[in-house]
Amino acid sequence: MNTKTKPFRGLHLWELGLLAGLAAVLLTGALSLGEQTALSEKVVRLHVLANSDSQEDQELKLRVRDRVLAETEALLEASADRKDAEQRLTAALPELERLAAEEIAECGYDYPVSVRLEETAFPTRTYDGFTLPAGEYLALRVLIGAAEGQNWWCVVFPPLCAAASEDVAETALAAGLSEDQVGLITEENRGYELRLKSVELWEKLKARLEGGAA
Repeated sequence: MNTKTKPFRGLHLWELGLLAGLAAVLLTGALSLGEQTALSEKVVRLHVLANSDSQEDQELKLRVRDRVLAETEALLEASADRKDAEQRLTAALPELERLAAEEIAECGYDYPVSVRLEETAFPTRTYDGFTLPAGEYLALRVLIGAAEGQNWWCVVFPPLCAAASEDVAETALAAGLSEDQVGLITEENRGYELRLKSVELWEKLKARLEGGAA
């Protein structure tokens, strides 16, 4: 007589369906997470944090953003890949910080400002014409004053901040992103929303596990 317990004995059909669906989401998430990691190695984001949520501080944030963005667009115009973009930005950090401080002073404020290039965790974020999945990305971060206000995100490499929505794919391909990676950030691939959501779920699970381990 076989006394071994069958793994799914006693489960209802709906429970089996739920398990199958969960397995599919986890598998999709694992695959998409690998795609997100490869994507993040080709992207540099811009992250500008306002001093506070007051109207004045938010307006100042946009002024500083415009000043920094104009400089980075000119700086990275000739960059062929992320490595080169990172090197150019690293060398330009003191100048970018000086320009940000100058803009703040010209607007009549005395907030300190810090400009850094560092790995930063981002949630899924939708822009004009593309969406970047949640995960860690190299980011040029501009922290104004207490940096406690609503922030502004975009992508400085490839230069997608200024790209029209219809030019996103072409601009990304020219910067070295693969067709699959372009498909991940646009709606060209089937299962687009599921893949983005599964990446976000994986990132949240990873954060919880890391938090528990700490």
